[in-house]
Amino acid sequence: MQRILIPTDFSENSLNAIEYGLKLFKRSKCVFYLLNINPVPPYSGAGTSIKSTTSILKQGFLEESKKSLDEFLNTLEKTHSNKLHSFTTSAIYDFFIDAINNEVEKNKIDLIIMGTKGATGFKGAVIGSNTGDVITKVKCPLLAIPENALYKRAKEIAFPTDYHMSYDIKVLDTLIAMVIMNKSVLRIVHISMKGDMLNQEQETNKDFLHDYLRGIDHTFHAVRGTRLETSIQCFIDSRDIDMVAMVAKNLNFFQRILFKPSVEEISYHTEIPFLVLHE
Repeated sequence: MQRILIPTDFSENSLNAIEYGLKLFKRSKCVFYLLNINPVPPYSGAGTSIKSTTSILKQGFLEESKKSLDEFLNTLEKTHSNKLHSFTTSAIYDFFIDAINNEVEKNKIDLIIMGTKGATGFKGAVIGSNTGDVITKVKCPLLAIPENALYKRAKEIAFPTDYHMSYDIKVLDTLIAMVIMNKSVLRIVHISMKGDMLNQEQETNKDFLHDYLRGIDHTFHAVRGTRLETSIQCFIDSRDIDMVAMVAKNLNFFQRILFKPSVEEISYHTEIPFLVLHE
């Protein structure tokens, strides 16, 4: 049984993520943990009078949050008839990342699904600060659903890599599970800025990937370009990619692809789900 955590603030963004998750796992037995976090304000650790006010605010926030979750779950259960799925709700008053980490540990979460809303014109963080924090500070696989993403079966999943790191089995098993569930073809793509040949370490890591993925429909690709971001965009467009999977510890890729895109031609941030893999 899959245990899936979906933080929600009832925005259109987060509701789209819930809908995507329900459709993605429609044939899987799952428990969906719907979590509404009321973030602790930065002044909450101050004097007695402020603590008293904060306590009153906390109670009010939680009551309203629980009411909204109950109403939402009631609607969801009426419109979503899947006997494989069950739901639990939780309203929390806490720091955002602390709340996520606590839920992951307490409920043994297998996957987090979050909606993302990028900055206009890609001049800032394109995936939102909360999602960015979860990617970098929570050691759990995360599926980031962009604001414009509509569910369709992920027939092709791209896995960008530079082959400079060894691959953790847990990471690959999570990726393989997603590929099998969607009956996908996995496209492993190496982006070369200079067109250099792979060194011995890279060749070894590539061979390991090929061996471990035996039985999984996969292909290897090499793309040459001057910009990592646009090279991946070209690959996504040419292959009609439906999802991109990346390993979280590959910080160079993450910073350039998810956090600091510098080219306005990039559209995959608002269209293609990203599966972030953690060891």
